[in-house]
Amino acid sequence: MTNSKRRKGLVAASALLGGVLVLSACSGGDDDAAGGGGESSQAQVDKAAAEKTSEAQIKIRPKNGSDNASINNSATVSVTKGTLTEVKMTTSDGTEVSGEISADKTSWKPSAQLERATTYKLTVTAEDSDGRAAHENASFTTVAPNNSFIGTFTPDDGTTVGVGMPVSINFDKEITDKAAVQKGITVNTDSGQEVACHWFSTQRMDCRPDEYWKEGSTVTLKLALDGVEGADGVFGVQQKTVTFKIGRNQVSYVDAQTKQMKVTQDGKTIKTIPISAGSPENKTYEGQMVISEKYKETRMDGSTVGFTDDDGKGEYDIKDVPHAMRLSTSGTFIHGNYWGAKSIFGSQNTSHGCVGLSDTKGANDSSTPAAWFYDNSLIGDVVVVQNTGDDTIAPDNGLNGWNMDWAEWKAGSAI
Repeated sequence: MTNSKRRKGLVAASALLGGVLVLSACSGGDDDAAGGGGESSQAQVDKAAAEKTSEAQIKIRPKNGSDNASINNSATVSVTKGTLTEVKMTTSDGTEVSGEISADKTSWKPSAQLERATTYKLTVTAEDSDGRAAHENASFTTVAPNNSFIGTFTPDDGTTVGVGMPVSINFDKEITDKAAVQKGITVNTDSGQEVACHWFSTQRMDCRPDEYWKEGSTVTLKLALDGVEGADGVFGVQQKTVTFKIGRNQVSYVDAQTKQMKVTQDGKTIKTIPISAGSPENKTYEGQMVISEKYKETRMDGSTVGFTDDDGKGEYDIKDVPHAMRLSTSGTFIHGNYWGAKSIFGSQNTSHGCVGLSDTKGANDSSTPAAWFYDNSLIGDVVVVQNTGDDTIAPDNGLNGWNMDWAEWKAGSAI
């Protein structure tokens, strides 16, 4: 054999030996290195490593990378076969979000509702019974305002209101699947009265019984709208329960012909007050109207409701109208009047459409008829206006759905 052939053979042998050595190294070595028997393998190595790993199983919701996540039910952390030792939640800019680990240390949730259109990061550590640590991380983004809707409701939680107060919900987006949204809203009363809901538009739904609420009853509104698709790609985010109490049964009757108002409780007249309703040129709407707002003093500018002069200025602009209570969205109030002669109350209709009661400037004289009525009225009390010669107020002009009969009201339900 020539020297060149011998060199080629040595190179080939070396390459083969190198391949065997590499292969042996990957397989865990020869029998001697493994301690004999040839049983060592990567699987055994992995198994041994796994036996040293914590048994704690961490679960984070929503899943990592989720978008359009709920602002109510997101960011829940739980663990099985172990206990939580640390949970840290931050926004993408590093702001920490407070939360609380449960007493048994198996779950965690944030202390407050999350913000919309915000990215959150979660870092979680847990330990098993042997003190071995497990770690999990996740990031998700909550639903954006453009992809979500909320309903602004009245009355407020915990309030006491009059017998005419409907539940009124105004949505910040147009609702095209009214049935889906309505199914997520329930209104019940412990009086046993049937409650029906009526859609006035794609953005407003009111709920009421056939007759006024029963005095002293409790009404419960439940919004289970989280994740409900109200329109294509637009989801609800609210999950809330609201309760309110119905006060005494007070209904007041304004008669524009006699220019008197009778205030009744449980059907009995408790006070008669002289009034001045809308003039013949500016008649007051007729119908059942619900007090929706109360102001000890407020500004009334005629230009905001269409009463302007030739120069476009308001026919009136009174910056301190006392004891004002709203009856319609369009600007009908029942309020105190200090600028008119005392002789008009009970004798003349002089207003631009409101119902005026005698009062004094400053709203600090408790002896005036307007002050008495203000002090003895609740949001949700009913004021029935009669004999003005004008049209009946539209049911959606304010909280005035009582001007629609029960059959028509129920026909406006989506379910």
